[in-house]
Amino acid sequence: MNADFEQLNADLVGVFNNVIWIEEAALRRSYFSDISIKEMHTIDAISMYDEKSASEVAKIIHLTPSAMTTAIDRLVEKGYVERRRSNRDRRVVRLGLTHKGRVVYRAHQGFHRDLAHNLLKDMPPEEVQIVKKAIHNLVNYLARVIKH
Repeated sequence: MNADFEQLNADLVGVFNNVIWIEEAALRRSYFSDISIKEMHTIDAISMYDEKSASEVAKIIHLTPSAMTTAIDRLVEKGYVERRRSNRDRRVVRLGLTHKGRVVYRAHQGFHRDLAHNLLKDMPPEEVQIVKKAIHNLVNYLARVIKH
């Protein structure tokens, strides 16, 4: 069991490192080479499905409000994000993706979907359930670590 554990640990570290490396390399080679992986994850947190406040996005990606303001300013300047004032209360500002932001968001989502698809490729349903349970355990662990 110990050798299996050590191999699993090494594989997980490799997966985490390679995913980040591949994402960064793909951004550098793409039309979206003007954004960093951190900026891409900010765009991902904003999402294209519902507008969020800057504080909601900051909480998702674990940034301070001042760091979030700086990050949003850069993404607005680069044309990926826009600030939208509420028609009902002009003091309320929500964040939304521009057309360019939605395009890069979809590409990033596609990359992650490919990862998930390849993770489960050729697995029988009972093994898929085991993988889902393992990932669920990891998600719960990470959520507990974040809270502390």
